[in-house]
Amino acid sequence: MVTLQAVPPPLRPARLRAGDVARVGASGLFTRPLRVFLSALGIAIGIAAMISVVGISTSSTENLNRELAALGTNLLRVGPGQDLFGNNSHLPDEAIPMISRIGPVTSVTAIGRVSNVHIFRSDKIPTEETNAISVFAARTDLLSTVGATLENGGWLNTATARYPAVVLGATTAQRLGIPVANADILVWLGNHWFSVVGVLNPVPLAPELDSAALIGWPVAQSLLAFDGYATTVYTRARDDAVTDVQAVLAATANPEHPDEVQVSRPSDALAAKHAVDQTLSALLLGLGAVALLVGGVGVANTMVISVLERRAEIGLRRSLGATRGQIRLQFLTESLLLSGLGGLGGVALGIGVTTAYAAYQGWPAVVPAWATVGGVGATMVIGALAGLYPAWRAARLSPTEALAAP
Repeated sequence: MVTLQAVPPPLRPARLRAGDVARVGASGLFTRPLRVFLSALGIAIGIAAMISVVGISTSSTENLNRELAALGTNLLRVGPGQDLFGNNSHLPDEAIPMISRIGPVTSVTAIGRVSNVHIFRSDKIPTEETNAISVFAARTDLLSTVGATLENGGWLNTATARYPAVVLGATTAQRLGIPVANADILVWLGNHWFSVVGVLNPVPLAPELDSAALIGWPVAQSLLAFDGYATTVYTRARDDAVTDVQAVLAATANPEHPDEVQVSRPSDALAAKHAVDQTLSALLLGLGAVALLVGGVGVANTMVISVLERRAEIGLRRSLGATRGQIRLQFLTESLLLSGLGGLGGVALGIGVTTAYAAYQGWPAVVPAWATVGGVGATMVIGALAGLYPAWRAARLSPTEALAAP
């Protein structure tokens, strides 16, 4: 009688569960905390640089949008240009009433430069020390049209516009050392004493007013020989008709010589400035990408050294039945965890830098979600790429070769 013996099934390597893979991968990091910290720091610096650049740029954009929403993008500026011979022209006296007749125009005001007139803190200051302050005659409806506000004091009215009263721009007040308006404070303007009745806050859409001294139109004509020509006409139009109004302003302000009129939109200057900031942000973003690449090289270097130092461990695991794929997965997981730690730290650092800088500038702090998700995703890609070669090298080691290594 023949006895049949059961043939045992071939041995199969045990499968590693996801938790086991993470635990095995993390165990290699815990044995070298300082090296892991420095490698993760390289990744963190690159991610933090990229996120902070994106965050600061986005915060600046949001601040600009809020600023424009408050100031309005419907302000147009009209000024005299030059004639065919290169001489400075001037706007006709009828320019302001003619512009006000344009249907979509909601308000019109103007300022006129008072030539050869300067302002000084006292009559003892040399006349050449003008501090680059311009003197303008201003209409009483200037503030509402350009969106200017007073820091303190009051604005010119029908009465004060006829008397020696002056309102200082924000920069002018600083240069003259007059932070607070007071009718008892006198300044020497055009060889006459003027009372300071108001100080303006900075005017984003009309920055020329910041370094100006503003007096009434009537007193400028009667006391300072002002010629009465407007040098800048500010026009507000309906939001839905700004482009159409801009197209006809030159011909309306000076029908005989529309080519001698300059028309601009102050909000475009703010947008152009922001575009320059965006270009700088793109440059800084590129530098952040370089820093991230350097961090990835640091991770790869750490993993290669780790393979060389742990050949005995690799040989022992192979002798106990670990497959090449499991060894490869172990070191690849270790690289991903190392990069992930750096990525999370970089995201936190980038958000912190953005928040601190935005608070310093008085901006709303905005960090796009795509930047944080993209930052973490970039670190995982970097970690995978950095761990491919070390993982492949570790998997190729044979048990005998690894165990025999010193």
